[in-house]
Amino acid sequence: MAKKPITSQFKIQAPGGTATPAPPIGPALGQHGVNPGQFIQQFNEKTRHLNGKLVGCVITVYNDRSFDFEVKSPPAAVLLKDAAGVEKGSGVPNKDKVGSVTVDQLRSIAEEKDKELGGHSVEANMRIIAGTARSMGITVDGEI
Repeated sequence: MAKKPITSQFKIQAPGGTATPAPPIGPALGQHGVNPGQFIQQFNEKTRHLNGKLVGCVITVYNDRSFDFEVKSPPAAVLLKDAAGVEKGSGVPNKDKVGSVTVDQLRSIAEEKDKELGGHSVEANMRIIAGTARSMGITVDGEI
């Protein structure tokens, strides 16, 4: 069967399982010809287990106004904030530290984001996540 021609492809971030068609999600979907109500219903069903955790989503729109979407894992910063138990990162990360994570927590985050990170091994991905933590003012307890 022939592939349908792709009209557009775009990314959004939405809370898993609790997304609504309110701005900014609804207008972003509408401008690309996606029915917001239909997308939100399917997205919330697929991400119900995430309970409001922010996740990325890549939406592909075809010329007959149908669409497919792929749910990505939450951003590393969101996972780090949850692991460290902090509300937000530091405004001055090199001076003010807001929390810390263990090497085991870093490993679990790196394994969760394994498909989306560019490292060739879990240790390389751990170093990428550690750099994100450092830029947020979160310290890593232990050696990678």
